[in-house]
Amino acid sequence: MAGAPRVNPPAVRSCVRRQSASFYRGVLRDANALSDQPHVIAIRDRNIFQIWSDGVTLETMIRIPSLTLSVAIMIAAASPVAAQNREISSETVPAPSYSDIVSHVLEAPLVIDATIRSTAEIRGAEAINLAPGYARFYAEADVSALIRGSSAIPPRIGFVTDVPTDSRGRPPRLKRLRVLLFARPVPGRPTMVQLTRLDSFRAWNPSLDTMVRQVARDVVDPAAPPAITGVGNAFHVPGTLPGEGETQIFLMTEIGAPVSLQILRRPGQQPRWAVSLGDIVDDSAGPPAPNTLLWYRLACGLPPELPATSLNSETAANAQTARTDYRFVLTQLGPCTR
Repeated sequence: MAGAPRVNPPAVRSCVRRQSASFYRGVLRDANALSDQPHVIAIRDRNIFQIWSDGVTLETMIRIPSLTLSVAIMIAAASPVAAQNREISSETVPAPSYSDIVSHVLEAPLVIDATIRSTAEIRGAEAINLAPGYARFYAEADVSALIRGSSAIPPRIGFVTDVPTDSRGRPPRLKRLRVLLFARPVPGRPTMVQLTRLDSFRAWNPSLDTMVRQVARDVVDPAAPPAITGVGNAFHVPGTLPGEGETQIFLMTEIGAPVSLQILRRPGQQPRWAVSLGDIVDDSAGPPAPNTLLWYRLACGLPPELPATSLNSETAANAQTARTDYRFVLTQLGPCTR
């Protein structure tokens, strides 16, 4: 945001006794903030610090000369063609699938629309567990909008991200890049966030922004379909004519809300199926529209096979028909790509 006051990185003074750089390199862990023990990198007075979630700060004693940093920025800015080729572009990155975005939004307490203000590359021994073909940066970004979150965040935030390099091993130009971040707060560090995954840093584009905002609205809707946790009872009732019948499959959800599948068979016709939300089974409800939250809950939540325990009370013939109908539903839903 233009004119936003500068938010300094958190204080890094601690009671940890200063020791050699090799000692601290030995205790440093994955600096990309993706481990189960959240931590971040902070930069103050051109020193890089490792900040752990328990409040202990360990100085790695890595000093970034201001002249070197300034020259690197000047070189990138002085080469428009090179900078353009190395810029992260939504045109060169495959578009994420709907299910991928839903899983990101559900996992991330914070979804942030921001613009990168400054970066510092973390190199060498300090870039612990950095995957080949990636570069690691500490970045500061100006927040444009908090798309998802339960409380306000500062106008400027810091985070660590790993980004892919080009064929020559050069990292992209991140400064002034508008991004969507999927993140979580860092306890005790209000100006820092931790990305939830390696790919939780996304270059902004209008279609992605529209999808993310729609998903963020859908997941907090009181009428949102619940997550599927398993399959309950299933049974098949044959009709009076050969090839006629109905299969009902009751699903288990994380909040105990009833969800069921109905598959109808008629002689000489393709099977029809529907999903019902609630205690009343509605055969006319029909299947969910693709790329909706209900579609996601089913496509990404249903197991690949109907459990045998769901068919304990069925005859062998009816159980086999129920399994066939269940596979028909999975085929109609399509794969969950995330």
